[in-house]
Amino acid sequence: MPETNSSPKKAKLTLVSTVHYVKLVYRSLLFIALLVYYILFRTQGGTDIGSLIESRPVFLFLFWAIFVVEMVFRFFPSRIESPGCQKQFGRHYIKTGRTEIKIEDNNAVFLVALVWISFNLVFGALHMMGIFDDGIMLLLSAAYAVCDILCILFFCPFQTWFLKNKCCSTCRIYNWDYAMMFTPLFFVQKSYTWSLLALSIALLARWEIAFFRHPERFSENTNGYLGCKNCSEKLCAHKEQLERLWKDVAEAAKKRNKRLAKE
Repeated sequence: MPETNSSPKKAKLTLVSTVHYVKLVYRSLLFIALLVYYILFRTQGGTDIGSLIESRPVFLFLFWAIFVVEMVFRFFPSRIESPGCQKQFGRHYIKTGRTEIKIEDNNAVFLVALVWISFNLVFGALHMMGIFDDGIMLLLSAAYAVCDILCILFFCPFQTWFLKNKCCSTCRIYNWDYAMMFTPLFFVQKSYTWSLLALSIALLARWEIAFFRHPERFSENTNGYLGCKNCSEKLCAHKEQLERLWKDVAEAAKKRNKRLAKE
């Protein structure tokens, strides 16, 4: 009999997942560039990084335009966006025949909002006391942008500790990401920072209006689009691969330590 391969089949990256990884790369590069820029600025005795950034319009425009384009895309249906943010649109509503709307994570929404606002108020207070400058607040937003993708691809504390949702597709607060990302910019009184924050709040408001008008679109029980068979992301498969990789690494390390202990 031919030998069978019992190892799990390797999942291929979908288009949506590939977009996430691309975002992770350029957001990380933006954060690193801003961090290096800030360190050099501070070591040279600079005091107003806002004016310095504005004197480099190419860098400023690149940083601003990337996120504006990302947010504008979220206002419209798109096949390269995650089902998690696309479920708000009527074209993605697939009736299941059931009428009971079940959104298990809805009760934790206010807790998440409270925790996030309280968390960032600490940074805001440090900024108002002069301990943090505008550069630190910009770095915080850039770091949040990287963490946003890390939450999608690898581990999300909001999903694990608060919302308990199945995956990103069913996440109740998926389109809160940009508003959360740009929260620190509230304390940076510049037109480019407040414009990003204003657009992110508009995106959040659009999301919440859609939820209260059409909650059936946000429930897997009533919207078949959120079911696993219709998922265009398949991130769960990649997360399972990573979990298996970590287990294999841990097992290999354990065997190596045993071998070294015997020698």
